[in-house]
Formats: sequence, C-alpha cells, structure tokens
Amino acid sequence: MSAKAEHYDVIRKPIITEKSTMASENGAVVFEVSIDAAKPQIKDAVEALFGVKVKAVNTTITKGKVKRFRGNLGKRKDVKKAYVTLEEGNTIDVTTGL
Repeated sequence: MSAKAEHYDVIRKPIITEKSTMASENGAVVFEVSIDAAKPQIKDAVEALFGVKVKAVNTTITKGKVKRFRGNLGKRKDVKKAYVTLEEGNTIDVTTGL
C-alpha cells in the first residue's frame, strides 16, 4: 500500500461544528481519525496531505452511545477526534473538498 493511502486511512474526515470553528480561529483544525491512530501518525499524515507544519496534536475518544434501532438495542461506534494545532502562518481550508 502506498504512503498516501496510509495517510488517508489515518485521517477519515474533517469535523465542521460550532466548536471546531471556534478552534480554527486559534489555528487549530479538527479531524475524525482512526481509533488506533497515534499522535505522531496523525501529525505525519496532516503534514504530508496538506503541506503544513503541525505544532501540536491533541486527541479525544468519544464512546458510542447505546441507542434503539427498530426496537433493538444497538451501539454507535466509538469516535476519535484529533485537534491539530498548526504553526503560525499555516492554514487548512476544510470547507473545500480534499
């Protein structure tokens, strides 16, 4: 598998919410990443795919909620988010496509 495909396996999609928009004002971008991705992997993937310098990576894991689907109990998947802080002068416009 090529290196670029591995980077796309690490980073799933950008997260565009009110909270992530507030973070982007401070030079941070929020991505949904694979649950087993480590911070150095996330940093390498963002730098390779977007051509920017990463200052720091913070991650959070949100546990999936238990919900009812057609009367049966089901569980949503766990989601890992990465808050990627960029060096001064670097930006990523996540409102356009990759």
